[in-house]
Amino acid sequence: MFLAAMWLDIVWPVLLLAGLESVRVEPGITRVTPFDFVSYPYSHSLLFAGFWGIGFGAAVWLATRDKTYAVVAGLLVPSHWLLDWIVHREDLPLYPGSGKFGLGLWHSLSATLAAEFLVFGCGLLIYWRKTRARDRIGSYGLAGLAVFLVVMYGLSLVATPPSDPQALAVGSLSVLLLVLWAWWVDRHRVVVE
Repeated sequence: MFLAAMWLDIVWPVLLLAGLESVRVEPGITRVTPFDFVSYPYSHSLLFAGFWGIGFGAAVWLATRDKTYAVVAGLLVPSHWLLDWIVHREDLPLYPGSGKFGLGLWHSLSATLAAEFLVFGCGLLIYWRKTRARDRIGSYGLAGLAVFLVVMYGLSLVATPPSDPQALAVGSLSVLLLVLWAWWVDRHRVVVE
């Protein structure tokens, strides 16, 4: 589920490195992020988010044969677009070549922080209530991951962004390490019935 929610942001740097999508660093474009997402129709259009979700859900079904799990994972992928739509400026296409949309919450730091921490906190609370630690890794690993995510988010707000889009893409792929961390923690937790 962690991977599904982040899938579009994992596909994006790959397509950026392949030259199929583009971004510019433009400090001050919003209060929260300096990135001008010039073109990302294959990773962040609503249409392709749906395609990615179908593919992701199908892969989960093939791996698990669990229909519910596959449907939820598949729906999580395009839910990323809906949450991006709230925070992004008008840069999200519905489909390649369409007009661009976004409510622009990133223009307000306080509103962005409130929204981001509300979503993060709710997700963490749901996971914490629906699972329990089997051992210390399941307990401390989850706490460590949550703290690390909050700290890294805070640092991302004040760090100087890379000026080279290729460096940004390579750095963005480091998020895969967080997926491994989440998987490792999850292996040490059990679902509470």
